[in-house]
Amino acid sequence: MAPQVLGALVRRYGHFDTAEDATQEALLEAATSWPNDGRPDNPLGWLITVASRRLTDLLRSEQARLRRQETVAQRTLPAEQVAQAADQRPSDGDDTLILLFMCCHPSLSAGSQIALTLKAVGGLSTLEIGRAFLVPEATMTRRITRAKQSIKDSGIPFRMPSVTDLDERLRAVLHVLYLIFNEGYAATSGPNLYRTDLSSEAIRLCRAVQQWRGDDPEVAGLLALMLLTEARRAARVSPSGELVPMAEQNRRLWNVAYIAEGVALVTSALQRGKPGPYQLQAAIAAVHDEAPSFEQTDWREIVALYEVLLQGPINPVVQLNHAAAVSMVQGAAAGLRLLDQLSVDARLVEDYRFHATRAHLYEMAGDLAGARGAYLAAAERAPNLTRKRYLNTQAARLQ
Repeated sequence: MAPQVLGALVRRYGHFDTAEDATQEALLEAATSWPNDGRPDNPLGWLITVASRRLTDLLRSEQARLRRQETVAQRTLPAEQVAQAADQRPSDGDDTLILLFMCCHPSLSAGSQIALTLKAVGGLSTLEIGRAFLVPEATMTRRITRAKQSIKDSGIPFRMPSVTDLDERLRAVLHVLYLIFNEGYAATSGPNLYRTDLSSEAIRLCRAVQQWRGDDPEVAGLLALMLLTEARRAARVSPSGELVPMAEQNRRLWNVAYIAEGVALVTSALQRGKPGPYQLQAAIAAVHDEAPSFEQTDWREIVALYEVLLQGPINPVVQLNHAAAVSMVQGAAAGLRLLDQLSVDARLVEDYRFHATRAHLYEMAGDLAGARGAYLAAAERAPNLTRKRYLNTQAARLQ
């Protein structure tokens, strides 16, 4: 609920940075009081009211500081106006989508748009965002701080962008939702493999964006990709909490409603011509989801789709997935040759997925010692405990 609370505060008072602090304090108060007093009937309204009152205090303190510095307090609302607004009934509307587009304002760089939205709307920590960008946490902290200051200095109004501005921001918004979903579906930290709060929120927001731009095939493609991927979630972890690779998943646990909706969305989007990266990734996911079994997957079609995807901007993860798919058609040796070509990318080589893919291909090729070493290298780099346990187990199996 944090994005809805933050959106409500920014819509009423502005002051993005201060509103975020007030939202966090309200969440902390809820964490300490709700276990004892019980969850309120209207949790969102409770959080907005508490955050509004805390924002009142923060803004009053800011006013006092500015007066001490003999500065005209133009950046803050009068305390009386803030106090009056804090007592107003919370809006029934959801301001999260507006907050999403505000964070993707063109006054910010693309990297800052994504980082700020992941924190404000997605609720990710700075460490998690840094991992998504493959940069240190300190670097990401500075980037987010600068983005907040830019929002504050720009005086951006809290409303949906105009039709002419919408296209400019839409690509950044879609990329942000893509990253939020990925963090929810494959968490980069913590004990659990996934965070359903993030993946569900990304799907909800993508549906909301589609209501605005239902004519955009890439919006439909992204929503389809999310649904087709999320459809497999129930089968990805065993009852004991261990990771289950796709080849071993019980496909009867897959969400058939999500698969049907995702296939329909991507089929319709692809018929409009010139498929973008989200449509192509959704098409690949559809091939996986519609296959009766892992062995019956149409890997040739998947390779062909990846090769179309590779005609766009260079994406090392797409190249990695392409190599894995090629190995299913041409054999492990062909996949390993492609991995050798990718090893010049230092960032990719430090990603656990590179070593996990190499381990799998070594094992396919019969090189068990090489596979064990690669599994251990992947486990060492895996940020998630569930995935780390799985990779260590695979290495131990080959001793």
